[in-house]
Amino acid sequence: MAIYPYAFTVCSVDKDTQAAHFRREPIESWIYIALIAFLVAGTIKGTLGVGLPVAAVALMAQFIDPRLAITLMVFPILFANTWQFFRARERLKIAQQHWFFAFTLLISLSTATFFTSRISTSALVIFVGIVIILFSLTNLIFNPPPISDRLDRACQGLFGVISGITGGLTAIWSPAIAIYLIGRGKEKDDFVGISGFLFLVGSIPLCIGFWQNGMLTGQTALLSMGMMIPTLIGFSIGEYIRQRMDAKRFKSLVLVFFLLMGINLIRKGLI
Repeated sequence: MAIYPYAFTVCSVDKDTQAAHFRREPIESWIYIALIAFLVAGTIKGTLGVGLPVAAVALMAQFIDPRLAITLMVFPILFANTWQFFRARERLKIAQQHWFFAFTLLISLSTATFFTSRISTSALVIFVGIVIILFSLTNLIFNPPPISDRLDRACQGLFGVISGITGGLTAIWSPAIAIYLIGRGKEKDDFVGISGFLFLVGSIPLCIGFWQNGMLTGQTALLSMGMMIPTLIGFSIGEYIRQRMDAKRFKSLVLVFFLLMGINLIRKGLI
């Protein structure tokens, strides 16, 4: 079945098989939104080092089915976080110190993807909105308490489970990871390296889980791969911006924008 000039845009769930299905509609009705969303998301990622799935899903979910928005994130997330982790220093040390976080993230995210195609669209929209608001507030005003070495293993398990649940349902698992790393007092380079490792670990079961529940098909996989192009262009733009403007000011503006989009998604889900 050819992708063009059609693409899967609206998700439904088969009552008997519980598999997710997308309805064919003219690609012109939404493809430009997706391209712009990934360009903007890549720019934010290139500037701030975080925010790729939050930006892309938040923008697309305003206009298209949230399941499609989440599915399109699979390969850009996998690519971006592979690139981010393998540019980090002391990769083996990072993996050894955070294997328990990665393990609990892996298990909980794999489980959560099973339910993504089964919950109602309105509930998913509301949940996406809540996660985006949590991400915004975490970075805008919340200063988590320090996490001691004694509590580190327990906190890795707790935040790993939280990250996995939000990641499996929305493809956004950065809020809990950010809270944990800030609580551990990680500096910028360590923050980027560790988050890249954990994001990469989560990307693999996300891809497998969405394939198993029927959301990631041959057509949607190709579309997701295609979205890596505007993401890469956005990365380049973001790196240019980062060198020439106040990153803190840019970050604050972006987070306020995310906050407003999250509120709007909750409003849409409640209507």
